[in-house]
Amino acid sequence: MKRWLILLAAFPLLASAAAERIVSLGGDVTEVVYALDAQRQLVAKDSTSTWPAAAQSLPDVGYIRQLNAEGILSLRPTLVLASAQAQPSLVLKKVAENKVKVVNVPGGYDLPAIEAKIGVIADALGKQSEGKALRQKLLQQIAQIPSQPVNKRVLFILSHGGMNTMVAGKQTAADGAIRAAGLENAMQSFDHYRSMSQEGVIASKPDLVVISADGLKG
Repeated sequence: MKRWLILLAAFPLLASAAAERIVSLGGDVTEVVYALDAQRQLVAKDSTSTWPAAAQSLPDVGYIRQLNAEGILSLRPTLVLASAQAQPSLVLKKVAENKVKVVNVPGGYDLPAIEAKIGVIADALGKQSEGKALRQKLLQQIAQIPSQPVNKRVLFILSHGGMNTMVAGKQTAADGAIRAAGLENAMQSFDHYRSMSQEGVIASKPDLVVISADGLKG
C-alpha cells in the first residue's frame, strides 16, 4: 500500500513534466533543444529554425524579427525560449504577461557565447547534466579544428525559404564559424546579413564561397 501511495503522489509531477509546451525562437536555440533531446516538448518554432530537418515539421510562428504575440499564444505554450534576435520585444513582453515563462537566451557566436546558450537552455529545461555533456562534446569538437590561421577569404551566401539571396557580414553565425576555422570573412564592412549584387560579390574577392544546403535546392 505504501508503495502505491508513493506512486500516486508522483503522478502530478510526471503530468507536469509531460505537459510542458515549448516554443523555440531562433535557429541556434532550436538546435540546442534537439541536442539536449528535448524536442518532444516543442510545439512550434520560428522560420529560421530549419535544422535539424525534423524541426521543419513543427508549426511555424513566423520570422524571428517579425513575431506576433497572438500566433505564439494560440499554441498554448508554457515556455518560450527566445533568441537575442527575437523581435519585437513588446511581443515577448505580451507573451510573458499572459503567464507564459519567457527565457531570454544570450546572443553571440564565439565559443563562450555558445557555451552560455547551452547553459541557459539546459537550465530552463531541467537538463543540467545533458547540458554539461553537450558543452564537453562541443569543446572536444572545437579542439579538433586546426588552430593555425589559413589565409583564405570566405563568402557565405544564405538563400532559403523564398528569401532574397543574402551574404553574411559580422555578428552572424556564419562569421563565427568562419573565424573559428581560422579563415577570414570576405564581408567585414557590415553586421548581420545583406543583399549583395553580383558586382559586390566579385569585388569582395573571395577565395572560397560557401552556400547553405537549402540554397543549393533552388
